[in-house]
This record gives sequence, structure tokens and C-alpha cells, in this order.
Amino acid sequence: MTTQWIRWPANVVARFGGQPVAFGGDYNPEQWDESVWPQDVRLMREAGVNLVTVGVFSWSVLQPAPGRWNFGWLDRVLDLLHAGGIAVDLATATASPPPWLTTRFPEVLPVDRHGRVMAQGGRQAWSPSSPVYREHSLALVEKMAERYGEHPALALWHVSNELGGHNSRSYDDATAVAFRAWLRHRYADSLDELNAAWSTAAWSQAYSAWEEVQPPRLTFTDSNPTQVLDFDRFSSDQLREQLRAEIAVLRRVTPDVPVTTNLVLFDAGKNMDYSSWIADLDLVASDHYLRPTPDAQSELAFSADRARGLSAGKPWLLMETAAGATSWRPVNPAKRPGQLRRDVFSHVARGADGICFFQWRAAQAGAERFHSAMLPHAGSDSRKFREVAALGAELASCAEVLGTQVVADCALVFSEESWWAADREGHPHNGLSYMENALRWYRSLRDAGITVDIVPPSADLSGYRLIVIPMLYLVSDRDAAAIAEAAHAGATVLVTYFSGIVDPLDRVRLGGYPGAFRELLGVRVEEFAPLPEADCVDIDGVTGATTVSTWHEEIDLTDAVAEARYVGGDFADAPAVTRAVRGAGEAWYVGVELDDDARARLVATLAERSAVTSAPAAGGLEVVVRRSAGHDYTFLINHGVTATKVAGSGTDLLDGSIHSGEIIVPAGRVRIVKAGRAHHQRASRGTQQEPMEAVRVR
Repeated sequence: MTTQWIRWPANVVARFGGQPVAFGGDYNPEQWDESVWPQDVRLMREAGVNLVTVGVFSWSVLQPAPGRWNFGWLDRVLDLLHAGGIAVDLATATASPPPWLTTRFPEVLPVDRHGRVMAQGGRQAWSPSSPVYREHSLALVEKMAERYGEHPALALWHVSNELGGHNSRSYDDATAVAFRAWLRHRYADSLDELNAAWSTAAWSQAYSAWEEVQPPRLTFTDSNPTQVLDFDRFSSDQLREQLRAEIAVLRRVTPDVPVTTNLVLFDAGKNMDYSSWIADLDLVASDHYLRPTPDAQSELAFSADRARGLSAGKPWLLMETAAGATSWRPVNPAKRPGQLRRDVFSHVARGADGICFFQWRAAQAGAERFHSAMLPHAGSDSRKFREVAALGAELASCAEVLGTQVVADCALVFSEESWWAADREGHPHNGLSYMENALRWYRSLRDAGITVDIVPPSADLSGYRLIVIPMLYLVSDRDAAAIAEAAHAGATVLVTYFSGIVDPLDRVRLGGYPGAFRELLGVRVEEFAPLPEADCVDIDGVTGATTVSTWHEEIDLTDAVAEARYVGGDFADAPAVTRAVRGAGEAWYVGVELDDDARARLVATLAERSAVTSAPAAGGLEVVVRRSAGHDYTFLINHGVTATKVAGSGTDLLDGSIHSGEIIVPAGRVRIVKAGRAHHQRASRGTQQEPMEAVRVR
């Protein structure tokens, strides 16, 4: 990935007196009468908007019929935005094909696992394997690049939209052909290798000709797990190939314009191996929409930390979020007063150098007509628009945080492939959720005031003091060795149950569990012992006296020591949590499902032993630090209902207040406190600096 951020037009830089924090959202002028456009630009300027995404779902307007193009309206929109000092993130418009394309070529339409064709009428109605779609979409991209590549408003290319969020899997005939070609490449054109990899001797599935191999369509029983896993990989690669094909056109025609696409890192983000896509992008951009759950803030932080982890600490862009309510859930609550501000600065605190919303003007019609917007149905005389405008002004005041790095010396290893495989059927406990398990550990780390990089197993783990590995069911030998190497180099590594169990072909690692991590952890488990819903057992030790449910197992120690033991039950006095010294570090194993309190106690112990940087929260205070060569920018976000005091000094970038020795953060408010650093080294993940003094919370 390059270090290029956004190609800001000169008039935008002049308007803001330098490179601004990107602020804006999706703009859909094709849905409105042209007389509305000048008002939009005027209100955008009033709100401090400097970047809008244009054209995401405009293919049918740009090309209303084969060979017929209609670019005049988009010319006028881009000219108008540029005159207003607003840059454009221009979409390739390939996200949703026009009705004429799917009518003339119905084979473009995707097919679900049941064999049902998905009809035109929604969005993103195309099969990733359709050669017809590929041909027509690239013709559109070429036209867009040639026409707008030199337009002075163009700051960024936006490929398609939420690739993998909706049309991630198709089971049509073109997909079957493409899947077989992918498999022939993966297995060296050898059916013997494929049969061995898929263990087709089980259930009489051996293949004698490539034409017999199909996508894992609906079956009476469980499907072959390795076939399904390979189809997941193939499906991710197919959409990545579409991404790469569009990028190739854009870079050939407009080599100086950075390119990105918006990744969905939560919920539907399960569908893609996004960690393999990052090298194709000039910057990471993500979408995040809060779920209406009590844990929504942890989920927001998780998504932001995952975007930063994928970006390896470089600037990233929040391409889409909601200014208020969404419209696709059973109930779509509005954001409470002040919540929008806190949500936005939580993303900025965790490394976002830009904040954009879906969408600018609330739609009057269409499927998303009740989705919130920066400019709501009520118009500019509304609390929502006033909040948005105030937010734009505040973001403009903290542009100096651009390019600074988040201070994080803890990593949580998160694998898309393990997510796919671990959530499959046919396991000892089919109620386990890989994402929910990761979220529970993440929440405990966040509650302890530990900032976390969420990284793929292939990431460079050197320099992290604490590495948490929740339920990494599938892992390669190489990645398991890198985790062990990090422990020997001085990291404290924690591995949870149901980790290291299978290899990348979903074949069980023989010799005892936890498979790939037995030697690192110094333990061996002969048999899983998941607990039925009504059962539980007590443990005691470093976790405190607590009751565990869902999962436990009998652990034999090889050279580890027990840090918590079963108090009763079938495994009375046997280890439940263990620790092994490994070189300069330690390797911990948690063989039970801990409740929140026990997990919090264990995390506190790990934080102390690893000397990881932490600022334990009190009263709902979130503390994250971004660092430059000479300054720390401490984000203090009070999600609570009472004011909170912290020890510290500096100047608040948002209101200019100066603090000496003590900082008061009112209820529901945000501060970004800038302070000079005594040692002007660039301290980022991977350096071995002394831990900075934790912010003290009273």
C-alpha cells in the first residue's frame, strides 16, 4: 500500500488553509431536481463539508441504454462542487448494473445456494463470475476515467461499493466454471491433489473429472467443509479480481489519483478475506453502522481498530457511517443528543483521518428513504444539521492530528478464514461464534483502557507487548510459528480454547489439542468437553472464584503451570487456565469460557505482567492517544452521565481550554488534549519505548 492519502484539489487546501480532515458523505444529485444542487453546495460549505462521494449507484443514469451515454449532469455536478471548494470521491458506478443489462443478459444475475435467481430491482444484482458483467463494468470504468481523470474536483477513486457486503456468494453456472478454474490453479491441475485436500474418501465424494466439481450448493446433509472453505476463498478472490480489474483501468488512465473501496469490517464483513485486499488499495476505507445493542460502543471501537490494523497504522478513512438512524433493522433508534459527536471522535481517536456519512441529503423516495442523513428531511433548520455543522467546524480545528499514529502495544489476532471455518456446522459446540468470542476479549481489553490493534495472523507481531488470540480455530504452520516467535521475543501471548485445531484445509491436527499451539502453550488436551446450556462448573485462581459455562476441558500440563483450577466437577483440581515461560515472554492458555468479571481480572493480570500501556476507564471514559514526533494528542471521550477528572496537562484542540495537572471531561463531552513530549522520538507500534504513564482516572 502506498502512503498517498487524498489528492486534495488546490482550492480545497486554500479554503481550509491546508490539508483538512476529510468530512462529508455520499451525495446523490441524480435523485434530485437540478435546481436543488446549488442549495446543496451552499449548505455543504456551511457545514464544513470538503469531500463528497458521487455516482455510487448511477450506472443506469450514466448509461441509460447500450451505447448511449449521459454525462452532462455529472459534468455540471462536479463543476459546481469544485467551484464550491468541495472535493469529489468519484465512484466507478459499477455497484449496481442497469436493468437493460440484466434484461439482455440474465446470466449476469446472481443465484443463491438454493438455486434461486436474484432478480433485478434491489442493488448489486450481479454475479462476481459473470464475464458479461465484467466486460460492461470495465467499459464504464474506462469512460469515467477518461472523462474525469483530469477534473480539478477529483480527489479519490471509489471502486464499486461494499464489495462482499451483499453479493459475496453466487452459485450460478458461470461461477461453477470459474470455481473449477480456480481449483485447477490452486491444486496444480491435479484431481488427486484436490481429492486429498478435500478428503473426498469421506461420504463417497471422490471426483474423477473436473466437470463433476460444483459450488457447494444446498445439500440434504452438511457439505464437505473443505469444499465450502475453498469456495469462501474463491468467492473473496472473485470480488478481489473485480476490484483489481477496475483499479488497473483507473491506474492506467489516471495514475496520480489514489484509489480505494469501502470495506465492511463488521456484520457482513465476514464474507471477504479483506486482509488479502489491502495491498491493492492506496488507503483503507471502511463502513460502520452502529447496531442498537448495549455494546455498540465496543463494536464501533472494534471496527475502527480493525481498519487501523489492516492499514498497518497508516491513515484510514471512515467512508460511511450514519448521522442518525439506519433503516434496515427491525427497530432503528435515533442517536441521542451528543452521541454523533462521540461516535465520530471515537473513530478519529482510533486513527481515522476522515469521516463521511451515508448520506448528505435524506432521500425522498427509494429503499433508503428513511435512512438518516447529514441534511435530514426537516431541512437545515434542524438539530441534526446544526450538530453536523458544529462537527464540521470541530474537525477542521484538529487537522494537526492528520498522519499521527495511534499508540497501541497490544494486538488482537483476527482471521477471516478462521471466522468462516469456526462458525461452520459439525463442531463439538455448534453455538460458538467466532466474532462474539473476539468481541468479548476485545471489550475486556478496552474496558481495561488498553488500545488494541486488530490484525490478521500474517501481520508483523514484533513490538507488541500483549497478543490476544481468541478462538483461532484455523491457523497455518507459518502463522503459528510467528506467534510463538513473538512470545519468545518477549510478548505475553494469550490463546483461548478451540484455537489451533485445524490446518488451512480444515483438517484436524492430530496428537491432541490445541494442535498448532501445544508446544507453545505447554499443554495437551485429549478431548473437548463443551457444556450443555444448563451446566456449569466453578474455577478459582488468577480469574478469581467464578463459574464457567459453555466450554471446559481437561488440560494436561507438559511444562506449563496452572494459574486457575477447577474447584469441582469431573475435572476437579485440574488446570483451567495455564501459563508457560517462553524465552523472554509468556504463553497463557484459557481452556474455559470466562464470564465478564473473570475475564476482566485475567486481563488486568496480563496488562500488569506485560507492562502494556493502559488507562483504565471510569464512568464511561474512553482514552486513546495519537502521537506525532513531538506531541501526544489524548482523546478523552466521556460516554457516561457524570463529569470525570483525569490527571494531565495540555491544550484542548476543540475549545482551546488550557489544562494544568487536571483535566475535567464533562458528561457526554469530548476533549482532544495536545501536550508536548519530553522525548521527540516517533513512538509507534513496533518500537520498544518505555510505556507512557497511564492517564489516571478518578
